[in-house]
Amino acid sequence: MSRPRAFAVKPAGKLAQEPFDFVELPHDGRYRRRITMRTEGDLVFLLDLEEAVHLRHGDGLVLDDGRIIGVVAADEPVAEITASDAHHLTRLAWHIGNRHVPAQILADRIRIAPDPIIEEMARGLGGTVESLLAQFDPEGGAYEAAEAHGHAHAHSAHSHSHSHAHAHSHSHSHDHGQDRSHVHGPGCGHDHVHDENCGHGHAHDHAHDHAHHHGHAHKS
Repeated sequence: MSRPRAFAVKPAGKLAQEPFDFVELPHDGRYRRRITMRTEGDLVFLLDLEEAVHLRHGDGLVLDDGRIIGVVAADEPVAEITASDAHHLTRLAWHIGNRHVPAQILADRIRIAPDPIIEEMARGLGGTVESLLAQFDPEGGAYEAAEAHGHAHAHSAHSHSHSHAHAHSHSHSHDHGQDRSHVHGPGCGHDHVHDENCGHGHAHDHAHDHAHHHGHAHKS
């Protein structure tokens, strides 16, 4: 008997029906495209999406028989940073975002994954840091939208043809973020975790002397 297959994701708050079961996932297990999962009710199913999606707490996975599996953000080790007032918290958020750290912005605090360097920085800026177990659901924001645009743009690649003798070398780097949820500050770089569907930066050299066609996918 084949395993049930989850082929689509419904956003939290927009489920047509209540989930019949739930799958609990930590933050780093919620950016997936294709993987076998097990629910709290011990149902084994295949997550099989067209592209990787950042699953959020409360989302629903739609099975091929129409049933819904609810996504639950698991409790995990986090660090919570508090400040003396709203302005101070904004200042801390700017510094955290400037270091490209995934962060969950709450009403009066910032939640991050444990990171001794960032925690020490926050203390140095006058913040208070507390370690605890809690759900970690970082912000998506502009970076998440930009990543989705990057995937779409790559699929609409353009091509051109030319015929001449030449040799050249070049390197391509492609970024597809797993953990694309974070607070931005100016000048931040991009780090990410790969799973089986991510692109990988690579370099290659080649020479050729013939008529040929090139298809290039460009990320904006």
